[in-house]
Amino acid sequence: MYKTHRFSLLLSPYKLSIFLAMVGTFLSSATSFATTEHKNHIPSSSPSVNSKAMGKDYSIPDAQDNAESKIIAIINGNLLTQRDVNNREQLFQLTAGVRLTPDVLQRMRPQLIKQLITERLHTQEMLRRNVNVPPEQIAEAIADIEKRNGMPPNALRNQLSSDGVSMSTLIDQIRLQLGWSRVLQQELGSQSRITAQEVEQRQKALKQEVGQPEYLLNEIFIPVENARHPEQELQFTKTIIQQLRNGAPFPIVAAQFSQAQSALQGGALGWVQKDNLDPEVATLVSKMPIGAISNPIQVAGGYIIAMLSGKRTIGNEMGTLMTIRQVFLPFSSKLNPKNPTPQQISVLNQVNQLKNSLHTCQQVEEANQKAGNTRPSDPGPMQLERMNPEMGNVLQGLQPGQVSKPLVSIDGIALIMVCTKEKKNIADISTSEIANQLLSQRVEQVSQQLDRDLHRQAIIEMHTNTNDSTTKPATQPKRKHH
Repeated sequence: MYKTHRFSLLLSPYKLSIFLAMVGTFLSSATSFATTEHKNHIPSSSPSVNSKAMGKDYSIPDAQDNAESKIIAIINGNLLTQRDVNNREQLFQLTAGVRLTPDVLQRMRPQLIKQLITERLHTQEMLRRNVNVPPEQIAEAIADIEKRNGMPPNALRNQLSSDGVSMSTLIDQIRLQLGWSRVLQQELGSQSRITAQEVEQRQKALKQEVGQPEYLLNEIFIPVENARHPEQELQFTKTIIQQLRNGAPFPIVAAQFSQAQSALQGGALGWVQKDNLDPEVATLVSKMPIGAISNPIQVAGGYIIAMLSGKRTIGNEMGTLMTIRQVFLPFSSKLNPKNPTPQQISVLNQVNQLKNSLHTCQQVEEANQKAGNTRPSDPGPMQLERMNPEMGNVLQGLQPGQVSKPLVSIDGIALIMVCTKEKKNIADISTSEIANQLLSQRVEQVSQQLDRDLHRQAIIEMHTNTNDSTTKPATQPKRKHH
C-alpha cells in the first residue's frame, strides 16, 4: 500500500492472536528442510507409522500417509508436501476462528502454495548466510509474548498444546522471523542508518501537508506473477475479503497471507499520509468509512486489501494520553454473580480494604506483585479517546493518584490508578517515528529485490497443480513489485 511498505527490523510486540497466526508462516519449514535428504528418498508406499500431528500422537493409515507425503513442489532440492499445505490450512482455521468449506480452501490453495515456496527460499537463504538465532533470544521472545498478554510463565506452551499445536512450531517461527530480519540487515549494510538530514527533509515535507488528511491503515498485499493473467490472484483476493467480512481477524489473515513486510505487524501501517500511498489506494480510502474493508485494489505488482481504522488531519488531533497501573486479584473459579463462592467474597473484601491503602502508582505495582502478577501492572501508554466505552468511562473522571472503584470480571477483581494524564496534539510525529518510517521504506525495497533474486536463481519443480491431478514443468516464479 505504501509506495514502499513499512517494516520494523525488530521483533514487533505481537498480540497473542497475531503471533499465533504467524506460527503458520513457516509451519514445518525448519523440520522439513532439516530432513530433506531423508525425504528425497520417500518410497512410493510405506507401512503405517506412529507420528505426531499438531502435537498429538496417532496412527496414520497407509492411504493417508501416502496422500500427505505427496510432493507438491521441490525448491532447490527441498520438498514441499501435501502435509505442509494441510497443516497451514488447519492452522489458519484454528487461529482465525473460522471453519472454511472445501470450496473456499480449494480457491485459497494455489496462493498458499506460492507463499510456502517463498518461505522455503527465505529459510534456505538464512542457512546459506549462516544466520543463527541463539536459544536465549527465542526464550526471551516467548517470555515477552506471555508478559505482554498477562500470561504466567509456560502459559503459552499450555495454550498451544490445548489447541493441538506443537510448541516447536512457535519456536521455529520465532527463530525464522528473527533470522530473516538479520538477513535484511545484512543486505542493508550502511543504508540501515537514517541521517539527521533525511529526517529534517521529511519534517519539512510534512509541514507542507498540514491540514491534509492522513489515514490509519492495515493492508494485505497479494502479488501477481503474470500481469497479463491475474485471474488466480484476483480470485484469491476476493476469497480473503469474504472471510474478513465474515469475521476473520484482519491481523491474523495479514500475518498468514500478505506478501508485504507489514505482515510482521499484522498488516498495520500506522498513520499514513496521502503522498505515501499508491494513487489507487489513496483515492479509495478517502471515500471509505472507518472500519470498512476495501474491495480488491489493483496496484503495480498485485492487489491490495485495505482496512481503514481512522482518519485525522495532519498536524491537528488533540488527544488525552494516560499511563496507569493496575492490581488484579484473581478468583479461583469463574464467577457466578448470583452465587459467589466463599473465596470470591473473600477477594472482594480484600479489594475493598486494599483500595483505601493505595495512594501511589508504586504501591499499586507492589500490591499487584504480591497478588501474583496474574495481569501486568503496567499495560503501557493509552489514549483515552481510543479505549472501549466502558473503560473510557471509568478512567475519564480519575485524576493522577486516584484509584478506581473495584472492577469485577468473571476471573477476578481489578483496581486501576491513573499515574499521568496529559492533553496534547498527538498528530505530531516524532523524529524517531520519521526515522522508523524512512528505514521501513528502505527495508521494503531491499526485501523486494532480494525476493526477486531468490526466485530468479531458484530451481523450482512443481509436481502437481492445485487440484493434485496433473504435473507441471519446472518453473521459476517471479514477483513484480511497484
